[in-house]
Amino acid sequence: MKVYEAIVNGLEDVGVRAAFGGAGENAAGLMVALKHSRRIRPIIARHEQAASFMACGYAMYTGELGFCFATAGPGAFNLFSGLAVAMSDSYPVLAVSGYASRKWQGWGSLNETSGLSRTPDSQAMFAATTKRSFLLKSAADTCDVLEEAVNVAFEGRPGPVHIHVPEDLTERGVEVENVRPIRLKVAPVLPDPARVEEIASVLADAVARRKRVVVLAGFGAVLSGAGAELRQLIERFQFPLLTTLDGKGIVAEGHPLAVGVFADSGHASAWKAFREADVVLCVGNSLNQHATFNYRKDLFDGKLLIHVNLSEGEFHKAYTPDYPLLSDARAGVAALAEALEAKVGDVPAVEVDGRDYEARHILHLTGKIHPGVLAQAIGRMLPPRGVILADAGAHLAWLGYYVELEEGQSYRKAGSFGPMAGHVNGAIGLKVAQPDRTVVVGCGDGCYSLSGFELMTAVEHKIPVIWVIFNDNEFKLIKLYQIATYGETALVEFQNPDFASYARACGADGYRVQTLEEFEDAFRRALASGHPTVIDAAITRWAIPHYSPSPDGVIAGLVETVEARFRDQ
Repeated sequence: MKVYEAIVNGLEDVGVRAAFGGAGENAAGLMVALKHSRRIRPIIARHEQAASFMACGYAMYTGELGFCFATAGPGAFNLFSGLAVAMSDSYPVLAVSGYASRKWQGWGSLNETSGLSRTPDSQAMFAATTKRSFLLKSAADTCDVLEEAVNVAFEGRPGPVHIHVPEDLTERGVEVENVRPIRLKVAPVLPDPARVEEIASVLADAVARRKRVVVLAGFGAVLSGAGAELRQLIERFQFPLLTTLDGKGIVAEGHPLAVGVFADSGHASAWKAFREADVVLCVGNSLNQHATFNYRKDLFDGKLLIHVNLSEGEFHKAYTPDYPLLSDARAGVAALAEALEAKVGDVPAVEVDGRDYEARHILHLTGKIHPGVLAQAIGRMLPPRGVILADAGAHLAWLGYYVELEEGQSYRKAGSFGPMAGHVNGAIGLKVAQPDRTVVVGCGDGCYSLSGFELMTAVEHKIPVIWVIFNDNEFKLIKLYQIATYGETALVEFQNPDFASYARACGADGYRVQTLEEFEDAFRRALASGHPTVIDAAITRWAIPHYSPSPDGVIAGLVETVEARFRDQ
């Protein structure tokens, strides 16, 4: 069996069902091997970066290994953005790339990346963007290296791994004589019972003393499938539930104890619940920038912080928890709930403030669509188990604020690495992984313009993603930052093509809408068609997302900003 055939055989062993890649000479053997696989669906993207984003989308909600590949040299380097997303967002992803023939190493051959003779050092570069990168040195090592790589991808906090395959190992006559099944041997991260008892005692004491306890859930809780356990915990002990933007939907947002999104673009009801809390139980939360109001130093002053996370490193970042619990979110929450059950009797029902975003009136300033109203319509019409992927940009804030998710629905913003177009392309991988779920991308015109040409990939492979473009002919977030920081704007406006006509030229459905009624009609058609669809929505420029630099509220945040300006002068 050839090296690439053995790799494909091993990928089948661990349940990989799709491969996203870019064509190239050094990947030619892998492309042939994938052609003959009966279990793996090969998809050649128009650009390798998009393939890496698709692999992330594939892994996003399945917990399965995302797989992408590329040829040597520049093709391989195009995978870096997706691997960085997998690293920051905890997606198990394997990338395989070609590597120039080692017998010519140091001679500057085509696509050489040995680091010798003024060539880039791809081994160092992939090592810096993955949990681990491997250089396959012998055909006989193929199964051992693949098995180790896959297990590293899933161990602890999941993430990306990479394998270089030198061209000389793919030459005629080179065979893998010791092919064997690839085994996943990853042990779950389970909580220490003694620590669970300690934390349960702390929580039980807080409940007995009528202290205010809130739960703050992040994407780690979503990844672990902890929704049912969290719902049981908050209902039994009457803990209000806050989420980060990435934790939206872990429990239905219409639940009486769900008080909204806690973030700088979140809900005042969540900010209030957090301010009044004495104990904060963080679950699967990295406490990153936007969920902490730019790492606000006094965020947890006067509060007890309990943090459940499967990565030890998360306990040593901006905020040191009073009580860390190293555990997978689902197992940790279940263990805490069981321990608390033995320590706490009946708990009176608590009342939480209503979610402010439901009642907030949206003022229309122009004849074009208000992005908040557009977000509300998407949320209102989203089918059961539907997914909204918000790409990087102001639309992310509108969707996170105004969409109310029902149980089984999901929302995902651009993660900590935050590349534009990551979800424009990642949606294709997600739809391949979960074809029974409606996948909607909310993206800006800037995001879509970066790599919307992958629409042709969706058309070719009949992958019915719906892209909703929030079109205002400008980079909104950059513009707002320039105004706040420099008092003027520069180079943020641009011209767009007719996205709807472009979509139709590619063989997809395309709609240009300028009113809410037109959007709802187009979105209804897109949901029913089963075709890739682009909806180009003309939105007003005169709307600013709900935002505060302080959890004390918008006014307090503005005062703090003004005071800081005077101090800096």
